[in-house]
Order: sequence, then C-alpha cells, then structure tokens
Amino acid sequence: MKKYVIESDQSYPIYSHCKENHTMKAFYLLIVGMISSFNTSAKDYFDDAEQVTPLLSGMTIPVFSALTPEGKTVTFDPENLNKPFVLTFYRGGWCPYCNAHLGEMREVEKELIAMGFDVFFISPDQPSFLIESLKDQDLKADMHYQLLSDASMEISKAFKIAFKVDDTTVEKYKKWNIDLEKASGHDHHLLPAPATFVVGKDGVIQFQYVNPDYKIRLAPEILQVVAKDYLKRTQ
Repeated sequence: MKKYVIESDQSYPIYSHCKENHTMKAFYLLIVGMISSFNTSAKDYFDDAEQVTPLLSGMTIPVFSALTPEGKTVTFDPENLNKPFVLTFYRGGWCPYCNAHLGEMREVEKELIAMGFDVFFISPDQPSFLIESLKDQDLKADMHYQLLSDASMEISKAFKIAFKVDDTTVEKYKKWNIDLEKASGHDHHLLPAPATFVVGKDGVIQFQYVNPDYKIRLAPEILQVVAKDYLKRTQ
C-alpha cells in the first residue's frame, strides 16, 4: 500500500494516505469507525483542529450538496458521479494561507482537469463571499476550479474535519477585521481543518491529506502524483 508522506517538523497529526487497488481490511475500518463514533458521539464537530478524525482512504463519501457563488446547488452522490474529483477544504477568503494555496493550485489544475478530474474548493464562506473575499483579483480571472460554499459546515462535519474556534481566537480575529459570522452568515464559529480529498468515480476516497496546522498545505506536485496513480490503476 502506497503512502504519500508530507514531511513536517510539527508535532501535529498529519493524515495522508492513498488507496491502492485492493480493499482495506474490514477489521481496520471497523476499529476506525468505532473510534470516530466514540469521539463524535456527543457532537458532530471537534473542540480543536488537532482532534479531527477525517474520513479515510477506502471509505465512501456521504451524499452532500453545496452552493456555488451564484447560489446554484451542486449535489455529490457517490452512486451517481460522472468523473473523479478533487475536493479541498479551506478556511475562507480571509485567510492569506488559503489564498496562497489557491494560487499554487493553478500550477496543476489545468492538468488535473485534462486528466478527467473535477476540481473543487470549499469553505465556510457564504456564496456572496466566495468570490468577493478573494483578495487576489488576478486569481479570480484565472480560476479553472469551482468554488463552493459550506456555510452551515454540514459538509465539513460529514467529512469529520469541523472544529470550533475558541472565543478568544474569535475576538482576536475581529481585531484583525476577520468576522467569521459575517463570512459564513452563521454564529457556529466552526472552521474546517485544511484538507484535500481525491475521490474516485465510484465515490470512494482514494487519498486524503488533513493537517491541523493551517500553515502547511498539500503540495501541488503530490496531488499530481496521486491523480496519475489513480488513473493508472483504474484505466
């Protein structure tokens, strides 16, 4: 089983794994499911980004719907997908690290699309903020991926990467003119741990990268390798 390791000097748990052609052991999935269920039995989000237990490679994604900047609903059904896709969760257009990552994706997005993948970026920003909040105007003009809104954070919860921002941090953000409630239109104060999932046409997760440290993102070249590996195994 191949594993793509992203090196870091941080002590945070970094979830990064690629699914091979064979099925993961049922016992392993059962244990993971039991642990995840125990951790989220009382609520569907975590108290800290370091506690998230994301969906893993080999698992089937849930059915979910998201909104485009224009307010159009896009539904993802694992039993009715037209093509594989890359789904990246980011904190919002107010986050400079997220905007930098969006810019880096331009290096590989055209190639991913040419390989037959759809590419989506999803954040807690409400639809009206998706484009407006991107401070880099050149970025908006050169986007080939689709921005999506998870303002309610239900999708992030389903992927088990939603965590609550503590009150102290919320107030600190406000001093920096970052208003989480205004951005999402909700007062849940939830954010996703930055994550990227590569999902096959069958709705099964082929690769996932989740890092509680929002400053460290998946390198575009690793995503290229993962996508090429998936096509090689499925063609």
